[in-house]
Amino acid sequence: MSSLFTSKPGAPLSRELKISNEEFIQLRDFIYKESGIYIAENRKYLIENRLNSRLKELNLKNFGEYYYYLRFDPRRRDELSKLFESITTNETSFYRNPPQLQVFQDIILKKVLDKLRAERTKKLRIWSAGCSSGEEPYTLAIMLHEVLKNEISSWDIKINAMDLSLAVLASARQGVYTDYALRTTPKEIVTKYFTPKDKNFEIKPEVKRLVHFMQGNLSDRLGLKRLERSQIVFCRNVIIYFDDEMKKQVIASFYDNLLSGGYLFIGHSESLHNISRSFKPEYHPGAIVYLKE
Repeated sequence: MSSLFTSKPGAPLSRELKISNEEFIQLRDFIYKESGIYIAENRKYLIENRLNSRLKELNLKNFGEYYYYLRFDPRRRDELSKLFESITTNETSFYRNPPQLQVFQDIILKKVLDKLRAERTKKLRIWSAGCSSGEEPYTLAIMLHEVLKNEISSWDIKINAMDLSLAVLASARQGVYTDYALRTTPKEIVTKYFTPKDKNFEIKPEVKRLVHFMQGNLSDRLGLKRLERSQIVFCRNVIIYFDDEMKKQVIASFYDNLLSGGYLFIGHSESLHNISRSFKPEYHPGAIVYLKE
């Protein structure tokens, strides 16, 4: 759910330190290698804007020094997290893209649950890749409660929610949200699954219990192989920021992770056209869902 370089209204652009072409190429290639995020040349000024504050805080004179800091400084792992936080904006909400989620709840989820019941197992795994501050995986957890109702206590359910940014994962684990994060959420859902906390809303423990947050990198194919296999994968509004080579690698990782008969959900503006022929597209009103046969 992370959106790259979404400028916030009224945010001033810092122009204090300029990035040279050579420095831009160094940093762009480094970011791509570490995260799979590809930054086009016409986004160069956004690197300047987003990373100026990091250079100031570290008391570095230019972007070349920052590149060497990321490569060789003993504290480089901590800085890598701050780099990812700086170059991505986590713009999301509960119940984002309702038509797609309706297809998930009314059709796909029920189909997967019926299949598991027929196989005499009640173990369900969902992977939320690029989970940002938790709105997507918690939405899926709420929907599971809505579908299974009292039966949910007899199921072994885990939603593995993964993101690059340690800061957004820390926020997600707290599970406290503003009105704005709930702007697309039905009022009865807010009443049922959230507790008012000061001027905000906290997700209830029975929803939290279903979600397991973890740091992970979609460009780390070997690392992703260690993740528990899933019946359903959500990766919405993430692959749009990868180049075609990285998209193919990431989609192949999703395919490998999914069990036979599993489903992949991607963003409504994203497509697997020219990326993968491994999945069978299923067309539903308001959504395309990808099946691993």
